[in-house]
Amino acid sequence: MLKYRSLWLVCGWLLVSLTVYLSLTPHPPEPMSFPNADKLEHGFAYASLSLWFCQIYLSSRQRGGVISALIAMGVVIEFLQGWGGVRFFEYADILANSTGVLLGFLLVLTKLGRVFVWIETVGQSVK
Repeated sequence: MLKYRSLWLVCGWLLVSLTVYLSLTPHPPEPMSFPNADKLEHGFAYASLSLWFCQIYLSSRQRGGVISALIAMGVVIEFLQGWGGVRFFEYADILANSTGVLLGFLLVLTKLGRVFVWIETVGQSVK
């Protein structure tokens, strides 16, 4: 069990809020500039969210909920972009978001899936 679970959750929800804001703002920053760079950004964002929350929610059922919720979030955001009149609905973005979610889940099965535990353990050994 994570000692700072509440802190991890608050930070995770701030990341979700940032993702929603950047997805819906008319002119988001563009840190990469090559064709379809936004697909890589989508994938990275959703992989990060999936990896983040799957470190907090450990059971298969909870992780399934995280994956489902993040995929649904990506789909809903795409529809909102299409309805907003400033941004565009793209099936490729939904695919990039969903691929990122699944990649984040796969990464949580590696040593990266224990980063929060490691951070908390290192914090304990420094005292």
